[in-house]
Amino acid sequence: MTSGHEYSVDTARAAAERDELAEWVARFLASPGSDNALLGKKLCNELKWWAGPMLFPIDRIHRLAGPPGEPVLCEVDEDFWDERVDAMESLVEEGAELPPVILAYRGDEFVLEDGNHRVESVRQAGRRRTWAVVGFERPQDRDRFADAWRAIETRGSGGNPD
Repeated sequence: MTSGHEYSVDTARAAAERDELAEWVARFLASPGSDNALLGKKLCNELKWWAGPMLFPIDRIHRLAGPPGEPVLCEVDEDFWDERVDAMESLVEEGAELPPVILAYRGDEFVLEDGNHRVESVRQAGRRRTWAVVGFERPQDRDRFADAWRAIETRGSGGNPD
């Protein structure tokens, strides 16, 4: 199920086709709900090359914040997560497609810059992958990733978010 929202997998895909994914990321992060224009500006200054959207394995995402018991650097109180994550989890279970999360490739890790609640809601809904866009500091990192990703997708399940 695709979304008609301004910041969806479809609009990210269209931006990528126009080579405007960095601008899409900046607008998305500045939009109501994200309200993080400073992060958008910072990421677009640091990460000049972008890929996606793609279905990305959740277990490859290095999460900076999240609920207790998960592999995160900063555990956040479960009450902070519950309401928002539960609402998004219900949407995912009903077939809704959440906006892509924003990842940065840093030091051979895919760091979650934006989308902690989305990742957690997808994980709790039993999915193993989530839609993501990935930013890179160097074009050779993006190109190496793109080559490896094509090989994975050739063997993978296409658009199944599971």
